[in-house]
Amino acid sequence: MAQLKSDAHEAVRRAAQRGTLMTEGDSGAVLVNRLYERKPWWLIAQALIDSSAWVLAVLFAYMLRYSVLLSNGSVFDIIHPISLTITAAGAVLLQLIFGLAVAKIYNGVYSYGSFDESWRAAAAALSTGVVLTGFSFVDELVGLPHIPHSVPAIAAAFSLIMMAGARMAKRVYTERGAVRELTGEPVIVYGAGFIGGMVMDSMLHDEDAKLRPVAVFDDDQLKAGTKFHGIQVITTYRELERAIRESGTHKVIVTISDMPEDYFEAFCNRMRKLKVEVQRISSANARLMGERLITASDNDLMRVIRGEINYDIDRDILRSYLHGKRVLVTGAGGSIGSELCRQISEFEPETLMMLDHDETLLMDTKVSITHESSLDDDRIILADIREGDTLLEIFRERRPEVVFHAAALKHVSALEAYPQEAWKTNSLGTLNVLRAAEAVGVKTFVNVSTDKAADPKTALGQSKRVAERLTAYFGEKTGNTYVSVRFGNVFGSRGSIKPLFTKQILSGGPITLTDKRATRYFMLIADACLLVMLAGAIGRPGEVMVLDMGQPVKILDVAKAMRQAYERYDVEIKEIGLRKGEKLDETLFGDTEKLVPSEENRYISRSSAPALNPDELDYELWIQNYREHSGYERHGLERAPDPRTLENAQTF
Repeated sequence: MAQLKSDAHEAVRRAAQRGTLMTEGDSGAVLVNRLYERKPWWLIAQALIDSSAWVLAVLFAYMLRYSVLLSNGSVFDIIHPISLTITAAGAVLLQLIFGLAVAKIYNGVYSYGSFDESWRAAAAALSTGVVLTGFSFVDELVGLPHIPHSVPAIAAAFSLIMMAGARMAKRVYTERGAVRELTGEPVIVYGAGFIGGMVMDSMLHDEDAKLRPVAVFDDDQLKAGTKFHGIQVITTYRELERAIRESGTHKVIVTISDMPEDYFEAFCNRMRKLKVEVQRISSANARLMGERLITASDNDLMRVIRGEINYDIDRDILRSYLHGKRVLVTGAGGSIGSELCRQISEFEPETLMMLDHDETLLMDTKVSITHESSLDDDRIILADIREGDTLLEIFRERRPEVVFHAAALKHVSALEAYPQEAWKTNSLGTLNVLRAAEAVGVKTFVNVSTDKAADPKTALGQSKRVAERLTAYFGEKTGNTYVSVRFGNVFGSRGSIKPLFTKQILSGGPITLTDKRATRYFMLIADACLLVMLAGAIGRPGEVMVLDMGQPVKILDVAKAMRQAYERYDVEIKEIGLRKGEKLDETLFGDTEKLVPSEENRYISRSSAPALNPDELDYELWIQNYREHSGYERHGLERAPDPRTLENAQTF
């Protein structure tokens, strides 16, 4: 039963991914469905096909208008060649203009023959016809041969038919090429509707599908004798029982989301007598498992887990310092960095420079913004923040005005095992970015921090606390807006509990958590990035901006909510114990820190970090302090005291 549920849910997840351009969180691999594939040569070919359709449509419209089809004479005996040429050329030009600038059918990503692409193509064709019709009333006034008023309308209709036909032909060709050889465990799908179609589409097209549809059952008698995705639809229980016997299946997937519970229970009882297992896939499952609607599902979960918080932000404040500026984002391939890039691009900066040391993640980020996968342009910067000289050279060449520093190592357990990596990236890497920013006169620098920098007890927290203090030093030194933004866990980001719990649920469990009493702060990626950008607008030199994330949430409650959302109540929740350096509860500010609510936004408070001169950093003393755990807990990572003298040492 557990394996059936896992396979069925996997089918829905794959179905929701079909028809979508998405980035897989853990691998960074871009999954492009064939129906959405838009290679450069096809975009050019599509424009040529549409242009040819208009030329033929215009010619046919003239012939129809003058009844040339019934004439024995030459076409040009009746039709003025200059009028025909002007009409055809104008139609092609207008089609390309409307297709590129308005409908975006030649530079967007739409499924071949889909409703989305169809209405856009229709809009471009009709707009072209309207403009040509208007021109036909003034053509003689500008000394051009007359275009009959009926020709543009006739041509628009025929061109649209030909363009639609070409797209549908491409879709049929693509879909036939994508259908896999049907193998796997036989299964019957209950419900010939939207969700059923998603499941069927996945099983018929995905090479990794473990299930094979042998029949579709639906109690709507109007569907009797029809086919659904090429599979026969049966509508009576007698036919269903015969299909079960003949196919040898022991599995039925119910895809009707609004089926009454008593009806569902009755169906399950009936199938139980036939020794058939039943799995129900609801619309909530489809939303939660499909990347197409991942933002909405995250919102739903956060509303259940934490309650709804509406971060009301004046976007004009953000536009005031981002529009027309040269903006650089480090860690642009990460969860926070990539979302920052997407949101910043909406404010139309002069240049958005995306810097990361992982070229695959950079490509994913660029695709999500421009739908282009090439990495050979000025927006993409492949570099490591650990390389100070390289960074300085890049900054001097690109001259950024605003910098968002999101590059960091963030996994507590990994950095506890390799604390020197936290030092190299989170502390020294931040110092390299700060020095490069200072060298070119960057006016706004936003350091993305973490709640683990408050009262730090881990290598991650200590290294990020140093980054905050270094940022404060450069803010005081330059007098510019160099600020840090501190917040808790980002729900749905790579490496967070949401993708981890999702994998564990889909694989049948158990869901593992450190301690059932443990609590954490949570925030959606989009909300966090919006407030990070706001901090850059309202921050003052050297400040630490702390985000209001609502009340802390028990990890156990998150696990229960996700288990309920997936309707997998059979999945066990298992405690594995706190790992080294982990706390039961996180805090957003330390005991000695004071928070002052900002006047500009009630969800941001102001705090400060003691400025740290880079000359005081000393790795040898820091690592020595780290290894002596008591000193590591009590002191910062800057020039740590010798553990032998901790008794009399000053607390940083």
